[in-house]
Amino acid sequence: MDMITAVRGFKDILPQETGKWRYIEETARNIFSDFGFREIRVPILEKTALFKRSIGELTDIVEKEMYTFLDRSDEYITLRPEATASIIRAYLEHSMYSADPVAKLFTIGPMFRRERPQKGRYRQFHQINVESIGLDDPRIDAEIILMLTQYLERIKIADVELQINSLGCTTCRPDYRKKLTLFLRGKENDLCEDCRRRISSNPLRILDCKRKNCIHAIENAPKTLDFVCPGCNEHFAKLQEFLNIFGIPFVINTRMVRGLDYYTKTTFEIVTESLGAQNAIAGGGRYDGLVRDLGGPDVPGTGFALGCERILSLVPFKDDDFLLSPDLFIAAIGDDAEKLSFILCNRLRLRGVKVETDYAGKSLKSQMKKSDKLKCRFTLMLGKKELMEKVAVLRDMQSGIQEHLTIDDFEDIIVKKLQERK
Repeated sequence: MDMITAVRGFKDILPQETGKWRYIEETARNIFSDFGFREIRVPILEKTALFKRSIGELTDIVEKEMYTFLDRSDEYITLRPEATASIIRAYLEHSMYSADPVAKLFTIGPMFRRERPQKGRYRQFHQINVESIGLDDPRIDAEIILMLTQYLERIKIADVELQINSLGCTTCRPDYRKKLTLFLRGKENDLCEDCRRRISSNPLRILDCKRKNCIHAIENAPKTLDFVCPGCNEHFAKLQEFLNIFGIPFVINTRMVRGLDYYTKTTFEIVTESLGAQNAIAGGGRYDGLVRDLGGPDVPGTGFALGCERILSLVPFKDDDFLLSPDLFIAAIGDDAEKLSFILCNRLRLRGVKVETDYAGKSLKSQMKKSDKLKCRFTLMLGKKELMEKVAVLRDMQSGIQEHLTIDDFEDIIVKKLQERK
């Protein structure tokens, strides 16, 4: 019978890898809580209409990439391709705005897009998402960017660049869209098939295309910043002022539009040259009309998403750096010693001590090798002689020093030793 393997584009996260995952997740939780953000956990399945209304029906995500299917109640549901829409849906469904329209939330978990699998890019991927809802203030934009850069600094990711842009608002963007569409007419032959289709449906997405011929064709395209209204221009100028206050370097990238229809005003990305063509490790921006478009009050919002797989490929630590080594290994020889080992192991575990032992009846030499391989701090050796004398041998695996301890007092002694070493 053939072995069943994982679905293409879906990846197991093995035990030796999870330590690094916990590190980036817990660091995020610690820093975000310092900035007043609270964790929310939203379902991975949502009604398909949620993403069509929020992301936009004419985006690549909705048209090509979503995992959508008809459930048994004849309703279309979708594995979430991103988290912002789900968080806004929860914000509205639970009337979180009734007590206070301002909500600062984050979530960590898997997203799903049916893209072509490649290095660092999977069909089930993981994101850290941050959303600040309720305030239309450039200080909020600067604050979450500051928090993001602090997070990347804390996990030792260097050589990154912050790129910012403004997409304008519903007042000024229509004029820019018209000018961009006029520029693109007549250039159809220079664009890829997707971008030719986008000229009529979603011309701003052409600015985000990574194909070389499209990049060359739009080199002289109108820039969004030349069309923003006074209000959007002031918002963008203040954002830059606040970033400068904290010494956060940035470059203005007028071609950056992000891939989702709901963005307004501020957009930003953190990019690196270490990832090739898929160079963004984090990105976000302002979405001031999204809450209203999903049936809620007209409150603004801003946020960002971090790609966990991409972050992990840049974190300068090895998987072994996060392995949790046992405090103690009990090497037991003989039936009576193995029985005592079982009792000691689990009594110590109940006291918070990480203990391992061997249930395969291997030789003392093999058990000592296993203890060394697990990088245990101590090894306790139990045999027939030790049981008769009620004294066991404890070896410090780093120094090699051995001492004899009475078995009756051993639990308290090992707990005290471990506390002293912390």
